[in-house]
Amino acid sequence: MNRTARFTLGAALVAVLAIAAYLVGRHSTTRPEPTSTQATAKAPPKPVRYWYDPMVPEQHFDHPGLSPMGMEMVPKVDEASTPSGGVRIDAATVQNLGLRTALVERRSMASSVDVPGNVTWDIRQAVTVSARVDGIVQRLDVRAPYTAVTKGAPLLELLAPQWRSALAEAEALRHVQSPDAQALREASQARLQVLGLSAADGVTSRGDGAAIRVSAPITGTVTTLEVREGQRVNAGQTLMTINGLGSVWVEAAVPQGQGSAIRPGTPVTVRVDAWPGRVFTGQVETLLPDIDNATRTQRARIVLTNPDGALAPGMFAHVALTTAAAAAVIVVPDEALIADGDSARVIVAEGDGHFHAATVAPGRSAGGMTEIRSGLEVGQRIVVSGQFLIDSEANLSGALDRLEHHP
Repeated sequence: MNRTARFTLGAALVAVLAIAAYLVGRHSTTRPEPTSTQATAKAPPKPVRYWYDPMVPEQHFDHPGLSPMGMEMVPKVDEASTPSGGVRIDAATVQNLGLRTALVERRSMASSVDVPGNVTWDIRQAVTVSARVDGIVQRLDVRAPYTAVTKGAPLLELLAPQWRSALAEAEALRHVQSPDAQALREASQARLQVLGLSAADGVTSRGDGAAIRVSAPITGTVTTLEVREGQRVNAGQTLMTINGLGSVWVEAAVPQGQGSAIRPGTPVTVRVDAWPGRVFTGQVETLLPDIDNATRTQRARIVLTNPDGALAPGMFAHVALTTAAAAAVIVVPDEALIADGDSARVIVAEGDGHFHAATVAPGRSAGGMTEIRSGLEVGQRIVVSGQFLIDSEANLSGALDRLEHHP
C-alpha cells in the first residue's frame, strides 16, 4: 500500500471514531422529558399596565425604553399582582430612586433651641424731652440723631417768656418773710414744678437771663431729634428722645413648633459676631402674643444687661434657649413627614420592596427631629428620601386609602 492510501485510510478512521464518541456522549447525557406533573411550575409573569418615568409618574407609555426625559421607564404592574394594602417597588428601582430609610426611635427632644435674634432698644429706658411752654430754640447743642449724651449735658437753649416770668417771680419771692408773701413763694415754686422749671427736670436758667437751658435727664443716646436751631416750638411738642443703653432687648424668632417649650424665665445665651468668643447670658422675659405672617415665628423677648454698651441695637444675634428636660417620645426625622393640608403621613418600609402610608399626628420639632404623638411604633422603618415619589405613585394608582388602613 502506497503512502497516499495509508494517509487516506487513517483520516477516515479518525472521523469514524469522532462520530462514535459524539453519539455515545449524547446518549449518556440525554434525560427523558419530564411529564406535566414533574415539570417545575413557574409563576406567570405579572401583567404590566403601562410604563412610566419615575420623575414624571403621571405620564404613561405602552412600551418600555427611555422616556422623553431620557430616564429608563419603570413598569407598572397590575393591581392584582400587588399585595393588598401596599405598594411594591422592585429593588433596582429602589436603588435608582435613591430611597433612604430610618428607624422610628424614642428619645428626648433636644434641650437647646438655637434661633436667630436681633438686638433692639429697651424702650423702658426711653425718655422724651418736650417743650412745656411756647418758645424758640435759640441754641442747639445736639445737632444729629444717635449722639451720645451724659446726664446733665446741655441739649438746647430755649427762649420762653412764660418760663422767664415764672423764674423771675420765684426769684423775687425767695427771701420774703411775711406769712402772706411766704404763701406766694410756695405758689411760685409750685408753678415752676408745673412748668418743668427745676434741676430735676433738666431745665435751669443759663444765668444771663437770656434763655433757659435744657439738659439731658439721663445718660444715653439721642434716638430722635425733631427740632432745629431757630425753630419755634409749642407747648407739649417733642424736642428729642433719649434712650439708655444700660440694658437691651433681644427678640428671638422662635418657630411655632418650639414655642410650647419656651417659658418666661427660660435661660438664654446670646452670641454676636461683633464680639467673637463672648457670651451674654439672660433669660426670657415674655413671649410676644403675635406671630410673624412671613416667617410664622413667635418672638421671645430677652433682657440683657449692657453696662459697657457692647451690644448695639440692630446687631444680629445667635440665641440658644435652654429648655427643661422632657420625657422620651417617639421621633422621626423632619424630612420623613409628608404634609397634606390638615394631616400628615409617612411612608413605612415593610421590607422586600413593600411600602405603605401611615397617617401620623406630629408634635413639636427640635434638632431636625419631630415628635410623633400617634400613628407609629418604635422599631418601624420609614422612608426619609424619595417618599414623595412613592406617595405620588400611590395617589395615581388610587391605592392611598387602602395604604392608610394597612393592617
